[in-house]
Amino acid sequence: MLSQLIRTSLEQSVQQVFSSLSAAAPEHLTIDLEQPANPDFGDYSSNIAMQLAKVLRKAPMAIAELITAELGQEEAIKGLLQRIEVAAPGFINMYVDWQEWANHSFELPPGNGNKVIIEHTSVNPNKSMHIGHLRNSCIGDALVRILKKTGYNVEVHNYVDDLGNQLADTVVGLMNVPLAGDHVRFGDYCWDIYAGINKEYALHPETIHKRTEILHALEEGNGNTAWLGSLVAERIVREHVEEMKNFGITYDLLVWESSILKEGFWSSAFALLEQTAVFVQETEGKLAGCWILKQSATEGTGADSEEHQKDKVLVRSNGILTYTAKDIAYHLWKFGLLDKNFSYSEFNAGVWTTGPSGQQMPFGEADMVVNVIDYRQEYPQAMVKQALEVLGYAGQAGKLHHVSYGVVSLSPASAAELGIDTSDGKTSYAMSGRQGIGIKVTELVQLMENTIEATRSDKNGLSSRLIATAAIRYYLLRFNLGTEIVFDFKQATEISGNTGVYLMYTYARAGSVLSKAAGMEAGAVLGAAAAATLKTDAMAVNTAARAVLAADGAADGASEPAAVPDFPAQLDKAELALLRHLSIWQDTLYSASIELTPNAICNYAHTLASLFNNFYSACPILKGEQLTIRFRLWLTSTFQETLGEVLEVLGLPKPERM
Repeated sequence: MLSQLIRTSLEQSVQQVFSSLSAAAPEHLTIDLEQPANPDFGDYSSNIAMQLAKVLRKAPMAIAELITAELGQEEAIKGLLQRIEVAAPGFINMYVDWQEWANHSFELPPGNGNKVIIEHTSVNPNKSMHIGHLRNSCIGDALVRILKKTGYNVEVHNYVDDLGNQLADTVVGLMNVPLAGDHVRFGDYCWDIYAGINKEYALHPETIHKRTEILHALEEGNGNTAWLGSLVAERIVREHVEEMKNFGITYDLLVWESSILKEGFWSSAFALLEQTAVFVQETEGKLAGCWILKQSATEGTGADSEEHQKDKVLVRSNGILTYTAKDIAYHLWKFGLLDKNFSYSEFNAGVWTTGPSGQQMPFGEADMVVNVIDYRQEYPQAMVKQALEVLGYAGQAGKLHHVSYGVVSLSPASAAELGIDTSDGKTSYAMSGRQGIGIKVTELVQLMENTIEATRSDKNGLSSRLIATAAIRYYLLRFNLGTEIVFDFKQATEISGNTGVYLMYTYARAGSVLSKAAGMEAGAVLGAAAAATLKTDAMAVNTAARAVLAADGAADGASEPAAVPDFPAQLDKAELALLRHLSIWQDTLYSASIELTPNAICNYAHTLASLFNNFYSACPILKGEQLTIRFRLWLTSTFQETLGEVLEVLGLPKPERM
């Protein structure tokens, strides 16, 4: 990465300055490096001289001059910096030689190949998925792509809670709630059943004991009730997995909660926890008979339910395990800290599942674990981390990351389109599975597809369904993770602004320019036969465009074909702005992999597309002097390659045309 190269050179130059002054360098010195919005102040700038003024007891300007002199001798960046200037009150402004940058090969910091388990989706197997669940899946899959791109060995888990309240409620409903009407999918039928049984609970609270009976039956795993629960869960999970394929989302392993019990994972975890001072069984009070993780007086404040209270319940007084208890056992296994393993069988092509029988596979034993779970689960996730710490696994606890995110609600317009009463004038409408309020993923895709199909003029290129899924995916990714999303159909499908449609349109626009260039010049450069058979897919067009550049270079007397043409002596503002943003793609990707923030990739992508469209409008690409045309064609090709990488990381298609 260019920024890393400059930062490393700065660090070495600062050390040289301390050495030359016979001064002791600070043990921990952080060098800030920024890319100024105004290129007049440099392509990169640092205020390190001002930071060191007190330490070295010198004026910042004098320190900046010393650092600049050393920086000019650094071999790693010789040629890459056109000039270095010192500006009051002590800034070091560095100007990149963009011709040299284009000829230089930059790489991400070498990946260590560490194994990362990313758990995402993990939807209760009791009904169809809604858009809130989909946000989880899109975030998780984007993180999978980001970490793979940056050198990690990634294993993708979908945790199936087939012993929880939600499945129990659906089973109670199937056994007790009559429901008429046809449903396209089993999950849709269970959606209505689940809402129906929760209405029954509200009307007749005494019936809630049926849930407890079913929970016991599911945990015991024997008898017709457990068999029914298993059938329901598996059927719905199959629908979920197939549904996610439409968004390019796949899994390596389905981990069933029932497997954790049946394989004795919880028994092993219980035995370990029992040896600690914080895992105790209460003998009095409202938690009498419960096994809990004791908290200090300052922890767990604000918790007001059994699932979220100061003393975290792992085993209820009736013997039923909480979700967190099984999650602790699961995470001990994830890190390879249990002397047990699952049996694995193939669920469908490429997806494995835990179960009562099967073969051994190299799953688990992660170096790092990432859980994508909404913000309402912050406390249970903290309890899992605490359990690892009290068991002596502080290192693993530090490698457990909870990626928290805000919920998804509907805009008034979208809610009204779904038939939800919006007469109360709310600014957004929350979804509730228990009340049957929400938009199923399949319904959302169909609505978006219909909207796109009705408004697009060109029906060639990507299908309306593929555009719809890409638009939804990007919309759910582009917000800061902690932001509550108010989903609006119209906004998500707009061709301008920060949308997936805008990115794909811009990618196709660049491809169209390259295709036109290849068509105009291929006859002269590649020969008429090659021009006639040239394909217009992105790779072929890019190759043709580079062939044009290379052939032009050879014709000008170059000893070897040059992929990068000579740059103009003076770059247009739009050209420079695009170049500068292209240069920070690796920085953005690397930062997103460290901070686990896929929305940062969206921000980069939107700015990149906007800068290209500004360049497209301000700088005629295929008109003017040959030097200018070759450079702008190269810049267009480089832009499309970079945006193509970005789209792959975001899980969006790279269309030849829209």
